[in-house]
Amino acid sequence: MSEEKTVTAEKGGFGSRLGFILAAAGSAVGLGNIWRFPYLAAKYGGGIFLLVYLILTVTFGFALMTTEIGIGRKTGKSVIGAYSSINKHFAPLGWLAAAVPVIILPYYCVIGGWVLKYMTAFITGNGTAAAGDGSYFSNFIGHAAQPTIFFCIFVALTALVVMLGVDKGIERVSKVMMPVLFVLIIGIGIYTLTLPGAIDGLIYYVKPDFSAFSIKTVIAAMGQLFYSMSLAMGIMITYGSYMRKEDHLEGSVRNIEIFDTAVAFLAGLIIVPSVFVFSGGDASALNAGPSLMFITLPNVFESMVGGQIVGTAFFVLVSLAALTSSISLMETVVSIITEKFGIKRIPACLIVVGVSLLVGMLSVLGYSNWSEVTIFGYQFLDFFDFVSNNIMMPIVALVTCVLIGFIAKTKFVEDEVEVNGPFKSKVLYRVMVKYICPICMLVILFSSLFMKL
Repeated sequence: MSEEKTVTAEKGGFGSRLGFILAAAGSAVGLGNIWRFPYLAAKYGGGIFLLVYLILTVTFGFALMTTEIGIGRKTGKSVIGAYSSINKHFAPLGWLAAAVPVIILPYYCVIGGWVLKYMTAFITGNGTAAAGDGSYFSNFIGHAAQPTIFFCIFVALTALVVMLGVDKGIERVSKVMMPVLFVLIIGIGIYTLTLPGAIDGLIYYVKPDFSAFSIKTVIAAMGQLFYSMSLAMGIMITYGSYMRKEDHLEGSVRNIEIFDTAVAFLAGLIIVPSVFVFSGGDASALNAGPSLMFITLPNVFESMVGGQIVGTAFFVLVSLAALTSSISLMETVVSIITEKFGIKRIPACLIVVGVSLLVGMLSVLGYSNWSEVTIFGYQFLDFFDFVSNNIMMPIVALVTCVLIGFIAKTKFVEDEVEVNGPFKSKVLYRVMVKYICPICMLVILFSSLFMKL
């Protein structure tokens, strides 16, 4: 017991409510907000997708995030210890949740390295070389040397922040990076809208197309929200364990939602109108994944007046978004190791770095030397992404809802929220966790496995 108390004391915590909100929002704001949200919005009816997404944010997303942050703050433990302390029979759920960031961190850092490469290209005036028919990107990832270097740099940057601790590292960096990220995305968005023809793209993005509404619109919005808010991967439980008791939990969750949704929406203001203009109104150009980020957008920037500057600012923005998310992933794993094994922060971080480098090299080599090696038809990176995002995370969220809704009862979280005053959305929360969220998670799991959106 004394050892556990010592380890908990060493964890530290956020020194302010703002620090917690910005750190948690930084975790939620990641690569998915920048390239996947605009693509889905364009694909599923523009404004109608945005409306559905917003409704789900204040209901479905609110309930799940409140649950995880509430669990973290009430137990004061990382994800494994948190679930075990609620009910010892749910200890395996903690291990499953802990495995998610362990799997995601390495390949996420590989993608982060790709972003750093393109940021470097634009900063050094080589944005023109990055544009073209896609050969620049394929040549880059097709040879392991450069991707390995940028991958290692990205891991090192992430580890440096985590090693400094919660208040001196994560909180301080978040207070700088998140405002900078927000200013950049607003600035680029305004500039993009001044381009000839951009208003047509804006209308396409925000005008509701009710004829495009279907159950797939809801499923796509639900899935995007679930993944973009860093749910079911132990992050919000970990950050919740660092949250001060005097900070208002319900209000903090609402602020995180606003920040996450605003960044996703503003990313769309950059990408949809600019790609719309570049492609002559071809919606298929708004393709999700690497082709949009590393092939289409460099060509868009190349076609702009001042595109070199805009491209540089954009990839700096994306690098910041990727880094804030990787920091939260690494911090979650480090927190688990320090708590479970009593290892101090820096040695624990070095262990995580070592494992991440080893596992991440599979994703690097999967596009180069080992490109012919696949798992069930997937490249290594795609396989890790599918297993973690499409199978493990929905299961973790589903079982968490069952645990809080029917075993520990919603009062477990409600009492924690009410430490700071009345829980204004208590009725909504109770209904969502017990009935709606489990159904939503089953839908996400089913659609991920059996449907192609």
